[in-house]
Amino acid sequence: MTAATADWLSTATGAWTLDPAATTISLRTKAMWLLDVKATFKALEGSGTVSPEGIVTGTLVVDASSVDTGNAKRDKHLLTEDFFEVGAHPAITYTAKSAVPAADGTWTVAGSLTIRGKPLPLNLSATAAQSDPDRVTVTAEAAVDRSLWGMTWRKMGAGLHNEIVVIAVFRK
Repeated sequence: MTAATADWLSTATGAWTLDPAATTISLRTKAMWLLDVKATFKALEGSGTVSPEGIVTGTLVVDASSVDTGNAKRDKHLLTEDFFEVGAHPAITYTAKSAVPAADGTWTVAGSLTIRGKPLPLNLSATAAQSDPDRVTVTAEAAVDRSLWGMTWRKMGAGLHNEIVVIAVFRK
């Protein structure tokens, strides 16, 4: 751990609460051969803790029904049992169990992503920027295979692999 990271952890120690209005969650996938489909989601709630020992944990809860691709028909289909099955599983949850800093300033966040009630391990590559003592922005990225959560419906060359980008703002 670098000295800068140790200094940051000492000032970040404590409980943090997600600012849903300042948080963005996006997803990108290939559909119909080479076309990108982009979606956004709304965060419902989240929290994080940095212990005095530098252990970082947290949770982010996403409203699965808030998916917005800019196409109402597609959005409606994404709510069904072919995809998010929001009637039975209204939330998508990421639980961070630990975050380990790397020498280059990034973090590896180990945790699990729960979609459709099924938690699976998912590590994220993340950065953290503290603009003031009471605000931190965590940017995280991950590649996921949606078929692991039982979302295998495909049409005309649509991909099963998705890229997720989260820009989460937490306040002390």
